[in-house]
Amino acid sequence: MISALTRLADWSARTPKRLWAVSFVLFFTIAASWSAATPLGASPDEHAHFIRAAAVARGQINGTEVMVPHVVGGIPGEFSETGVRLPEWYKELPKHHECYAWHAGTPASCAPALGDSDTIVEVPTAAGRYHPAYYLLTGWPSLLVEGPSGLYLMRLMSALLCSVLLAGAVVTAAEWRRGRSLALLGVFTAATPMLLFMAGMVNPSGGEIAAGILVWTALLSILMSPDPQLLNRRLARVGVGGLVLINIRPLGLIWFAGAVFFGLLLAERGVLRSVLRRKAMWVWTGLLGVATAGALLWASSHPDNSVIKVPWWLTTTEAARKTFGYTEMYVHQMLGYFGWLDTPAPAFTWYVWLAVLAVITVLGLVYGRKREAVALIGMLVAIVVVPVAAQASQAEKIGMVWQGRYLLPFAVGLPLMAVLICASRIPEKGFPTRRLVGFAVAGLALANAAAFFWVLRRFAVGIKGSWLPTGAHWAPPGGWVLWTGVYTVAALALVVPALMRDRVADEPELPDGTHAARTDTGTGTEAGTGTVAEAESGTDTDTDTGRRARVTPVH
Repeated sequence: MISALTRLADWSARTPKRLWAVSFVLFFTIAASWSAATPLGASPDEHAHFIRAAAVARGQINGTEVMVPHVVGGIPGEFSETGVRLPEWYKELPKHHECYAWHAGTPASCAPALGDSDTIVEVPTAAGRYHPAYYLLTGWPSLLVEGPSGLYLMRLMSALLCSVLLAGAVVTAAEWRRGRSLALLGVFTAATPMLLFMAGMVNPSGGEIAAGILVWTALLSILMSPDPQLLNRRLARVGVGGLVLINIRPLGLIWFAGAVFFGLLLAERGVLRSVLRRKAMWVWTGLLGVATAGALLWASSHPDNSVIKVPWWLTTTEAARKTFGYTEMYVHQMLGYFGWLDTPAPAFTWYVWLAVLAVITVLGLVYGRKREAVALIGMLVAIVVVPVAAQASQAEKIGMVWQGRYLLPFAVGLPLMAVLICASRIPEKGFPTRRLVGFAVAGLALANAAAFFWVLRRFAVGIKGSWLPTGAHWAPPGGWVLWTGVYTVAALALVVPALMRDRVADEPELPDGTHAARTDTGTGTEAGTGTVAEAESGTDTDTDTGRRARVTPVH
């Protein structure tokens, strides 16, 4: 069984194009399953993003300012929204989910059917200040198909974007010669059920998190596993991920800067000098600079004029204290808190994900060098401190609005840092790496499937309903059995590439992207050890660990 899975994993990674295609199809299947199995509007603020996407697709990049009364986190206020001109049935979306949102015991069957009036009216959206690029990508199906079918197609466009980015991260991790199964474990751990849920919704949060995973994976690969032959394509992935991350949501620039900062802390000796000599580095830096300027200009020209009646007692100090106390809740939200934050993942999902995170973090601290251990500890501290600082600085203006997923594009760096430190430092002999990865990815796949079934059951019969929703009050198109089966199979198949064997040391890459194995003559370099200069000169001087890359045939 294990041997067959290993051969299947090696087959999937035979060429980068094949691995990308396989990963893309499986990620898209998972995200599309969330798209199909979640009632319309049953994710945070999705109605606002539906309206924004439909408006942008119709050329309405801006609109008129509309002040709309809302209560957020128990705090009332007049929120600045954007009025756009759309068919009248879009105006029903903001209230479509209200009968079951925040009421986990109520199934989604209570939601009324959407109307079909095509009379053009003004419809407000709270997402009107967001950069239009994401909405142009997701909104165009609304021009072709009206009603709920068009909304489902818009979700699939979001799933498509996220799957492209995540498949790129998988290919990048698989390019490690040494410890690439650990590198892949990092990607699959970073792709939490909350990310996969948001990937299937019309919400830029999914694309932001997926872009964060690609940026972290490619950036750490450049700095920790130098390979001159792969440098340009890795720079391209950092560039593409960075363009998405910086433009898709206002905090993206901060998350990108955080990834660069921690990546530099982990950089191998001499790698930065080699990277700075590459023309591609400066091309992508220029493009990212233009994107940053555009994002800052957009944000400054679209200010938030909301008037929030923040209570007198919610001072900066009080907000910091309360936010720190919510740390555990934010961690849970990053792993899986679905619907309108009313449906937590089952305990099994949390325990498995936290156990894998704990094990790889501890191993990174134990086997990493002093500088690497300090970087990991710094990342752990940042995950706690950043929400405290961010919310405390804004609480007197906008109240307590932070959610765990807001930090996830940055926090995905923790498992990726940890596993890539392990991939570089753990001894190749005497440590059960493959057994660790096998148990970890199997647990993650089952925990992922359990979260999907749990949420689907909540919408079908309510959180207190029967364990098997055979008498479902609400069912997705095709039925709950179909989507549970599709999701479970895809979740299990997705992690199979983590069982692949390491690439042969000094293995040349052929023009078609395949790798021709050859005998190690002692002139190769080990990924993640030594320097770029050593890689370019063909010498192996890993004096710190004295380890050589193991020659393992690739079938």
